[in-house]
Amino acid sequence: MLSQRTVEMFVGLFLMAAIAALLVLAFKVSGLTSFFKTDGYVVHAVFDDIGQLKIRSAVKMSGVTIGEVTEIKLDPTTYRADVSMLINAKMADIPDDSSAAILTAGLLGDNYIALTPMYSSTFLKNGSVIAETHSAMILEKLIGQLVYKISGGNNANSGTSGNGDAAPDSTKSHSSTGVKK
Repeated sequence: MLSQRTVEMFVGLFLMAAIAALLVLAFKVSGLTSFFKTDGYVVHAVFDDIGQLKIRSAVKMSGVTIGEVTEIKLDPTTYRADVSMLINAKMADIPDDSSAAILTAGLLGDNYIALTPMYSSTFLKNGSVIAETHSAMILEKLIGQLVYKISGGNNANSGTSGNGDAAPDSTKSHSSTGVKK
């Protein structure tokens, strides 16, 4: 039989190991640390609108995560977003004429970058720039365009009120007695 002291030592070691494992998991999930730096190469893409894309957003190809967004900055001369992506070193054969698009996971999910490979025989390498990009589709802009088209376009100053009736004319009769105002 183990002594009381030995049992307490094993329990203490088990608790310390469990706490250490939880801390490592918390740092890994939150992305606040670089303990687990993955090998890879950095490529850049320039977008007109990145929507809600954030640092550490996924970079996917055919639905499989192959990297993450590492930096987002605004180019002061073109006012376009320059996005840096760290691509996993295992994915060394992505054609350099590939395109990048910002997509949304589901209807209201997080944004991510989807790479679509093309047919070039040369591949992306550290510092490459993806030339063909497709900006994020912003749901609010799409709804605004739909409402604008449904409402008839440029009828803002056509003399109609908000309920679709014509604006009242001050010379017309507004009562059943025929008296003009």
